Amino acid sequence: MSQENQMHSKPPYGMIAILFIGAFVAILNETLLNVALPSIMTEFKVDATAVQWLTTGYMLINGILIPASAFFIQRFTNRSLFLTAMTLFTIGTILASISPTFGVLLAARMIQASGSAVMMPLLMNVMLVAFPVEKRGAAMGTFGLVMIVAPALGPTLSGWVVEHYSWRTLFDIVIPIAILSLVIGIFKLKNLTPQRAIKVDIFSLILSSFGFGGLLYGFSNAGSDGWTNPFVYGSIIVGVISVIGLIFRQLRMDEPMLEFRIYKHSMFALSSAISIVLAIAMFSGMILLPIYVQTIRGFSPMEAGILMLPGALVMGFMSPITGKLFDKYGAKTLGIIGLTITIVTTYYFSKLDMEISYTALMVLFAIRSLGMSMVMMPIMTNGLNQLPQKDYPHGTAMNNTLQQVSGAIGSALLITIMNKRSESEAEVLMQDAMLNMDPSAATSEQAVTEMKTQILNEAMLHGINFSFLVSTFIAALALILAFFIRRVGPDGKIMKKGKSNMPSESAIVTD
Repeated sequence: MSQENQMHSKPPYGMIAILFIGAFVAILNETLLNVALPSIMTEFKVDATAVQWLTTGYMLINGILIPASAFFIQRFTNRSLFLTAMTLFTIGTILASISPTFGVLLAARMIQASGSAVMMPLLMNVMLVAFPVEKRGAAMGTFGLVMIVAPALGPTLSGWVVEHYSWRTLFDIVIPIAILSLVIGIFKLKNLTPQRAIKVDIFSLILSSFGFGGLLYGFSNAGSDGWTNPFVYGSIIVGVISVIGLIFRQLRMDEPMLEFRIYKHSMFALSSAISIVLAIAMFSGMILLPIYVQTIRGFSPMEAGILMLPGALVMGFMSPITGKLFDKYGAKTLGIIGLTITIVTTYYFSKLDMEISYTALMVLFAIRSLGMSMVMMPIMTNGLNQLPQKDYPHGTAMNNTLQQVSGAIGSALLITIMNKRSESEAEVLMQDAMLNMDPSAATSEQAVTEMKTQILNEAMLHGINFSFLVSTFIAALALILAFFIRRVGPDGKIMKKGKSNMPSESAIVTD
């Protein structure tokens, strides 16, 4: 039976809605605590290094379990997998809300993460199976609401809640939604994805855990701890060696835990490359802009969150539209237009100064988000369309894993560039200030402090601008790659130029 014939004639929209809600609240929690960390530090009397584990630990569990999701999705039914994952997530959320100590809160976050890790790959895999290729763009566009909007809404919601209520309210809001999703899932969820009686390879799971976990930990802490920290470069080295070992082991196995042979499909390999490059560039706006707004311009965390909210709403509004445009025009056209918008707006962010208005920043970020929304899901969907159905779990697991790792790399890279540029610029500005200072003039200690603060802010501004400039060139690399995108037809083969979405046999070229 062909892949197309295996598709449901009428996609199970109700079931997908259940998975959608579960995945949304699970992914939302990845960034929900970012703004609340100072309040948690105060309540539990812990330092910044300890409290950061609430987000780092969550991300690490995701990095360890997401690669294994390919095995889980093939081995277990989507119903049992969702109910197990949602139960773990709900228990973790309740425990986090009532946690009496920091240790309990940290354990609760780990339990949450163990449930949320499988949500994204599971939802994506179900949608790939449920929709035929010619309708998949619109479906995956809706899926973009989860992948893009949920993490973007986290800081905004967190900022508003923390400003008016306790940080525990963040979990209290999620609990009823998680319970409702779980209860509806028990009664309404049916099995859709095919199962295979495969066995887990423990050594592969260990290699995957050390590999992706090491890379995520190392790169996530490089920006704050520095590249010379033994834990940073040690984790990265262990991660690289383990990932190389994992790849060689998977290529030797008949039933690999994570199938790396899917990269023989050219459009999937290209989509992965573009997604990695774009994720690295995307984090310039997610990380550098809040630093500029709060540290240099003095806006509150709440104001910083609101500034980024229109961008998240634009992404949410555009995701379904972009999906339909993908079905009609393909990924190449959308990718080129979207990346051009992203490059231009990112370049404008490299020209920040002390005078640009709050409204102008909001509009510029929203336009940049528009560009991003036209790229991510269409390119990813085009790549997944080329895979045979049996490889969907591996493709979704690989994409989500690379999204996590490339995001961590992007954060570390851009923060490091910002810090190095800021340090060198601060030295130059300080030397100029000392040379221009009148030795005979009496200077108060307060005046010297104010001068140093001004110099450090100017230096950081230069660092942020330079990081945005680097991000512009990174996005330009993604644009160059986008010109090589070829459209994939309903049968998973690359289409010739100028042909419709339903090609004849002569309109197809093999890989």
